[in-house]
Amino acid sequence: MGIQAYNGRIRRSPLDFGPLAVALGDPAGIGAEIVLKSLARAGLNAPVVLVGCRRWLEEQHRLLREAGCTSLADPAGLSMVDLPLAEPITPGQTGAAAGAASFAWLTTATQLVQEGRCQALVTAPIAKASWQAAGHRYPGQTERLAELCGVEEASMLFTARAPHGRWRLNTLLATTHIPLAEVPQRLNPALVERKLDQLLAFCQRFEPHPRLVVAGLNPHAGEAGHLGREEVEWLEPCLRAWRQRHPSVVLDGPLPPDTCWLEAAAAWRGEGNGADGYLAMYHDQGLIPVKLLAFDAAVNTTLGLPFLRTSPDHGTAFAIAGQGRARPDSMEAAIAAALDLGSASAATSRIGSDPLSRA
Repeated sequence: MGIQAYNGRIRRSPLDFGPLAVALGDPAGIGAEIVLKSLARAGLNAPVVLVGCRRWLEEQHRLLREAGCTSLADPAGLSMVDLPLAEPITPGQTGAAAGAASFAWLTTATQLVQEGRCQALVTAPIAKASWQAAGHRYPGQTERLAELCGVEEASMLFTARAPHGRWRLNTLLATTHIPLAEVPQRLNPALVERKLDQLLAFCQRFEPHPRLVVAGLNPHAGEAGHLGREEVEWLEPCLRAWRQRHPSVVLDGPLPPDTCWLEAAAAWRGEGNGADGYLAMYHDQGLIPVKLLAFDAAVNTTLGLPFLRTSPDHGTAFAIAGQGRARPDSMEAAIAAALDLGSASAATSRIGSDPLSRA
């Protein structure tokens, strides 16, 4: 029997959906804590397969109980692929050994999905600097996943259901983990068109005829070229051409980035509906409004892979690792979203094409 999410909690459904592979992230961070708390809060003892070090996970469980955490899943009752740590890791003290472990855990968890042993992937946070220290030169997990799957490009979309009503905040990033100075060089019409196609496909899971919004690159969306030329020279013509190819979709933009998400903020408070999807030109442009509105509820969903991957929208939180203070809300939402979206994908595949698979 499958499981799906409803309003942030997990309920049984008749849909057939296999286990999730859960990579436990940087062992010096809060990955073990938020996973054990999430599984306990959701009342879920299946279907997940954890990928990490069992001895380390059991030790984290013991430390967390000593810190006063009582609502924790028992590692003894969880399925796990055991990849032991090469050396002991102290909470909050990451480095090359932690980076090597989290890299190996992600790689193995991905292979479980690729081999069909698991249906979707959930990843706990990693530290990019620790990956670098271990010799793994990737901007983040998204780029490593793209390489493992043999795809040229994977996209980061952040999704969260509003606490009031059924509206969902969906924000896709046109560029991801690159320096701000490189953003204008990376952006081009072909890239924006691909991202809009991906955003449309995702939003059509919830609304057949969605309304999409594109943020401008420059302040005031360039203000007719006075604050930057990208909008008038190629972004506005690009959006006009995309509209002509998708006449049933309402596409607004490029809008000034400082007001682009105001409607979304009102919708999050239950005051009407915002757009069905937002396209941000760069990482912080999209993530600042997402985290201000939905830090504990937003889920990072990777598009462009041959399988579903979700993760929390926060980092490793080394400063509080091992102290029992980490909130599991975003990890619980990531697990729930993987089950919810994955169950929807399984159901859709029985009757026709799945929009997510086209993303």
